[in-house]
Amino acid sequence: MSRSTARAVLFTLSLAALTRLPAQEPSASTEPGPAPTAPTTPVAEPATPPATPAASAPATVLPPADATIAAAAMGGAPGVPELTLEECIALVLEKNFSLRAASYTAANAKEALVISKAGFDPTLTATGTTGHTQGVTTISGSLGATTTSNYRQDQSDLRVGVNQTIQTGAAVSLTGGLLRNNNSPAASTLNPAYNSDLSLAVTQPLLKGAGTTVNRAAIENARLGITIANLNFKGSVLQAVRDTESAYYSLAFARAQLAVKQSSLELAQKLYDENKVRKSTGVATDLDVLTAEVGVAAAQNGVILARQQVRNSEDALLALTGQVEFDRAPGPLKFTSFSDPAPSVGETFRLARELQPTYVAALELIKQLELAATVANNGKLPTLNLGGALGYNGADKSYGSSIDNLKTGDNYNWQVDLSLSVPWGMRADRARARQALNNLHQEQAQLQQIEQNLLVQVRADVLAVATSIESVQISSKATELAVRQYELQKAKFDAGLSTSRDVLQSQTDLETARVNDLQARVNLRIAVANLHQLDGSSLERYHIALAD
Repeated sequence: MSRSTARAVLFTLSLAALTRLPAQEPSASTEPGPAPTAPTTPVAEPATPPATPAASAPATVLPPADATIAAAAMGGAPGVPELTLEECIALVLEKNFSLRAASYTAANAKEALVISKAGFDPTLTATGTTGHTQGVTTISGSLGATTTSNYRQDQSDLRVGVNQTIQTGAAVSLTGGLLRNNNSPAASTLNPAYNSDLSLAVTQPLLKGAGTTVNRAAIENARLGITIANLNFKGSVLQAVRDTESAYYSLAFARAQLAVKQSSLELAQKLYDENKVRKSTGVATDLDVLTAEVGVAAAQNGVILARQQVRNSEDALLALTGQVEFDRAPGPLKFTSFSDPAPSVGETFRLARELQPTYVAALELIKQLELAATVANNGKLPTLNLGGALGYNGADKSYGSSIDNLKTGDNYNWQVDLSLSVPWGMRADRARARQALNNLHQEQAQLQQIEQNLLVQVRADVLAVATSIESVQISSKATELAVRQYELQKAKFDAGLSTSRDVLQSQTDLETARVNDLQARVNLRIAVANLHQLDGSSLERYHIALAD
């Protein structure tokens, strides 16, 4: 081929490559190419389908990266239905082991509220006793004579009562009993004697331990504990949703990357087949064939590694869904490009302050510590209790008549008492109050740090989304450039003005650009998932309702 003819062929193919138009077939040269002077060496051929020789390759038109991911993500086990991201998240919420374990913490918090309320439940008591006493009494007379007599006493007692602490701190006790005494010899005109009694006793703290705020503190603390537990569970759900999104998009990327690697293998195989044909016509050398064969081997290795990444990504997604068997790969995935407007720091920070579980849980914890400080301050007061009791009793020859006498109200007693207890110096109670106040101030300072960290993280995540959007645009341009450079290099190779090594390097650059483009688009979706986890909006986006 003459130099002028080669230049004409190169110009025609380059113009077709750059404009993405089909190239015109160049006229065949009547000049025979130089015959090889060295004997050819047999080269081991890889097990690939037979090649279709071509004097010139058509322009390489590649689909957009989003379409590549969407098409490749459709891969999966044969016969397995498509798995959308929403369906995958639903499976995670239902079967994920970490979420199942975290749910028990919230359930225990609810039981803690039941326990705290039970402190004001009444307590029923009942006691029954019976006894027998027998002996001999010796009486010495004035003249030295002694008299002995036998005595015997039988006693039965039945008592019932109810005790309850009310929310003012008062302890209320209501008790009643029936007593039967039978003495021999008789000790009174009533033998046997039946006694009945009913009494009411109340003890109310006036300083330490007084008031509904102090006595209901355990209940309010348990209520706040339920809120905190639910917020922590919400945080676990948000993390699970974010992990699912990341695993889902990572699998979509792995499958798309495998498609790119397979496409690169096809191009490398095609170059190898062309070089074999060119060698048989004396245009290429053994080195060209060997170089192309090495390119095929490298592309095959890339496919093997990409398949390994696909399997690992499939296992990661299956593990999140609580699967215990990994023999069946997930079905085809559905990948959509990101089209929402770029987020703003102000709006995202506002949502994060309202919905981010860590921040809201810190606010609830401060309420718990404020309540603990109130109780501790009350503990610094002296113990001053006011008590009162009122009792009625009746006695007769039978249980019924003794109860009737009780009802008349003629036999009664009452008492009022006031007790004071003051520890010397009250050092322990005052120290406990200072500890509670220190804990409150510590958590308030930590809340400020959480808010600062939240703002920093919001700024970083918003910037990550904006940067990823720009990265997608840049990588898309880089891919377009790599495609055109490959087409130009292939056209030069077909015109005899380039080597197999140059074509392989151009193929490698194209593969790298396409993978980087895919990675940029997946990184954008993961950055958006991180942002939605931070501002707590993932639950609303996927219509996830959590129990209060």
